[in-house]
Amino acid sequence: MQDNQLLELEGTVESIIFRNESNGYTVLELSDDESTVAVGIMPDVNPGEQVKLIGGFRPHPSYGMQFFADTYEKSMPGDIAGILNYLSSGSIKGIGAATAAVLVREFGSKTLEVLENEPQRVAKIRGISLKKASDISRQLRENTGIRELMLYLSEYGISPNSAVRIFKVFGTNSISEIKHNPYSLVNADFMIGFETADAIAVKQGREPDEGIRIRAGIAHVLRHNRGNGHTCLPEEKLTEVAASMLGLPPELVERSLEEMIEDNSLIRYEAERNFVFENEMFVSESYIAGRLHMMMQFPAVQIPDIDRHIEAIETYNGIKYAEMQKQAITEALSRGLLVLTGGPGTGKTTTLNAIIKILKDKGQTVLLCAPTGRAAQRMSEVTGCEAKTIHRLLEVAWNANDRLEFKKNEKNMLKCDALIIDEVSMVDSKLFESVMRALPLGCRLILVGDSHQLPSVGAGNVLEDLVTSGVIPVVQLSEIFRQSMESLIVTNAHKIVRGEMPDLSTRNKDFFFLRSEDKNVIENTVTALCTTRLKNAYGYDIFSDIQILAPGRKGELGVTELNSKLQEVVNPKDAEKNELVSGKRTLREGDKVMQTRNNYDLLWVKDDGETGEGVFNGEIGIIESINKKTRIIRVRYDDKIASYDFDFAPDLDHAYATTVHKSQGNEFEAVVMPLYRGAPMLMYRNLLYTAVTRAKKLMIIVGSESVVERMVENDRKNKRYSGLRYFLQEHSDEQLS
Repeated sequence: MQDNQLLELEGTVESIIFRNESNGYTVLELSDDESTVAVGIMPDVNPGEQVKLIGGFRPHPSYGMQFFADTYEKSMPGDIAGILNYLSSGSIKGIGAATAAVLVREFGSKTLEVLENEPQRVAKIRGISLKKASDISRQLRENTGIRELMLYLSEYGISPNSAVRIFKVFGTNSISEIKHNPYSLVNADFMIGFETADAIAVKQGREPDEGIRIRAGIAHVLRHNRGNGHTCLPEEKLTEVAASMLGLPPELVERSLEEMIEDNSLIRYEAERNFVFENEMFVSESYIAGRLHMMMQFPAVQIPDIDRHIEAIETYNGIKYAEMQKQAITEALSRGLLVLTGGPGTGKTTTLNAIIKILKDKGQTVLLCAPTGRAAQRMSEVTGCEAKTIHRLLEVAWNANDRLEFKKNEKNMLKCDALIIDEVSMVDSKLFESVMRALPLGCRLILVGDSHQLPSVGAGNVLEDLVTSGVIPVVQLSEIFRQSMESLIVTNAHKIVRGEMPDLSTRNKDFFFLRSEDKNVIENTVTALCTTRLKNAYGYDIFSDIQILAPGRKGELGVTELNSKLQEVVNPKDAEKNELVSGKRTLREGDKVMQTRNNYDLLWVKDDGETGEGVFNGEIGIIESINKKTRIIRVRYDDKIASYDFDFAPDLDHAYATTVHKSQGNEFEAVVMPLYRGAPMLMYRNLLYTAVTRAKKLMIIVGSESVVERMVENDRKNKRYSGLRYFLQEHSDEQLS
């Protein structure tokens, strides 16, 4: 059948083969003219029920042909035989075959109605207590309630999956709760936006200045800005934006905001101005601050004879540490808490290796981690020690409510004497809070990063706040070592940080600038570099060595346009290559792609046969095959192959070009960066700096010198509102008073 051809399938549910209780995903055996396996979100379907499924047949790679139900309708059995079969199936806890026979004999065709609505009558039957009868009644009401909720929400385009999540929170009161307050749906767990809830409210005939709408609008603005990296907002900005979005006078918003603060729905924090937090983010950042202060009050045991250890390493390796490197090693080993920052070529890795060696020589257990798989892999390579992603280190898992959590926490702490985290600029507040909760008392913590790079994708400004607080011990390496002075990538990166124009004229090193003010010339030059010029000159390949980095996704010479152009050139349409349309892009066998979100359940197999789960945001691979019969996409990531069901195709994006933000944590042999006129908000110094520092051996900028100049001069950075710096300073002031 065609992918878009919908079929109807009617029959009796013979058995439930599998059900995921957290999201309602069900595999069942349906008896119509023959036995059929059907799958879909059907949380309340049980054996013995009559159902009509709407969807289509698709092959499964392991289980053969199955019917995938997009929607379904069901009716409870009406005749005595059907009721007996339904109750005997075990779908209602507390009723087995013998009890089912007794109930049907007593109540006949009205059995299900009596069980649901009259538990007192049921409790008169010998062997059934009132508690048991009430539990049976609750189960039947839940089965009815979730089906009614799915039908009710389908009018507003809300998916069955979201309906299951909503029902798990509100239960049989879900519809009445939504009618009472449609804005209760605006919840990250439900995956329903303010606009959808507002549309439901309009259909209900509610007034736009109603209090629950204003409160929901305020909460939505905070939650939306958390997605933009802010853990809080200045009170006046929050009021202004919420009033504009709601189309209401600011004084109405101010009144509702004051109520939310008074009843602790939100938290106001007074610093240099008033900031407003969601409770979750306030707890997260204030916990981090408190835990760090505890570490400084009760530090890890000092390592003795540090100077002697440093001299021994210098002698053994025939090197001489700079004074700031020695200071960093001493701080880390004496105080037990250190933020080590510095740009390329300043000796962060050499310093870190000395710290690790001394700790291990003293019998200390040292754990290493980084935010991304690529960053952890690079950390392993430069230190010679195993490094994991932070998520793997903390043992990520899903709880009963289908929410992400970590097995390592206050009750099950990490087993280590020292923890070292690299690329801390990429770590957001929630993730750092999770690390701090899992850190044992007396454990040494060393945070390594480059404070001039872009901040984390998630909310928070952890590294910047730690450095600027003036409270946490920080050593910033700034001296460029002689061997690194040979690299124009290194020297230009440092010039950019200082607000100086990089050297764009030298042609015999590792940094090249190709001038052009013409969009077509820039695009053609970038294409030629990635397909022929760098291959001929260096043997570099677009798939394994070269990465195009652009400031943004949209507009002229943005990531979307560049990927479309490069795909045409390096991996054109071919009758021999399978392809799949996903959204506005076509995925094709042989395409270079990037995973765009963390997927902890995705299965992979390494070349040596090792298996595992998890592909993470920012990982880059090549599509090896697209099988339309099995609906499986196989993507190679270095030495492993991950298998995607077509339903997960939206997680893949072309990666011939990617944004500078998405490149964080990665390094590439060669980086090509087109710079043409673009959105002013993307033309700033640390974005250019981050792009340059992604290149290991070759950096090429193609475009306008005036754009480079404008970016170097613009030191505004991305303004992030966060509270960690203030909380750290407040704790410090309390200690001094």
